[in-house]
Amino acid sequence: MELATVKIQPPEGAQLVLAQSHFIKTVEDVYECMVNCVPGIRFGLAFSEASGPCLVRCAGNDAELEKLAADYAYSIGAGHGLVILMKNAFPINVLPRLKEVPELVNVFCATANPVEVILAETAQGRAILGVVDGLRPKGIEDKRDAEERKQFLRNIGYKMS
Repeated sequence: MELATVKIQPPEGAQLVLAQSHFIKTVEDVYECMVNCVPGIRFGLAFSEASGPCLVRCAGNDAELEKLAADYAYSIGAGHGLVILMKNAFPINVLPRLKEVPELVNVFCATANPVEVILAETAQGRAILGVVDGLRPKGIEDKRDAEERKQFLRNIGYKMS
């Protein structure tokens, strides 16, 4: 077994969900889930089929995000890996509904940060072991930092005054 990493950098203004699913029907079910979560959401998704032709299956309503999701899924190369890139929405808007998709097995991360996907590779294939999501902490927030966090949440509409 060998360990490897693949770096993923969501494009400016995009969010990433990296998950594991288990059936080719994932592509259509996740597509339907996404379009029903947030009006105006733009997204692309790609699913790595783990048997038969072993293709990266993809869909979306944004050609650029769909192609990038397919490229990321192919470079990760882990069977049943699912990559979703989205704009005009945050993961918090879609995760509860995504978790209701019957094929979804696991969510590794949901982020706009750069990600390193940690993989194990065997003679059979690849597995996602986990992710490095963003950067290491630089300290512990103080009162000013806490106030900035609270204000940010209000500025983007997730908390009231």
